[in-house]
Amino acid sequence: MTTATAPAGRRRRRSRPDVVARRTGYAVAAAFQVAMLWSVNVWPGWEAVPFLTGETTQVLGIVNASLLVALVLDVLLLAADPPQLKALSDLVTTAVGLAALIALWRVFPFAFADGGFDWALLVRWVLGVGIAGSAVGILVALVDLVRGSDSRS
Repeated sequence: MTTATAPAGRRRRRSRPDVVARRTGYAVAAAFQVAMLWSVNVWPGWEAVPFLTGETTQVLGIVNASLLVALVLDVLLLAADPPQLKALSDLVTTAVGLAALIALWRVFPFAFADGGFDWALLVRWVLGVGIAGSAVGILVALVDLVRGSDSRS
């Protein structure tokens, strides 16, 4: 944590949550990714979502890859999560997630009924914020990886 009482020019690093909290987080994230993979690909399937178009098949591969990469890395982090491995995991998952967001932006497999609200514009904004946030996240993960520590948590 950065504190006001730290000497000028020196900052204290935020301490990482304890190992039980971290592992619980990895387990919850992995369970969520399994649920997402199941719901998108098996039941009810992406076709059940009324605002997704047939063009969804063009981005399904990268979206699935993003979920699978995150799942594999969360399972790996359950076993061991030294700061550099966590930083590398953050870098890889964020990079693949960024690729998925860019694919969603380019293909834009969404169709919204005219209802007085511009849902397409809102989705574009959300995708844009996600893309920008992912770019920042990649830079942070790179810094953490180079520094050899996870300075965020």
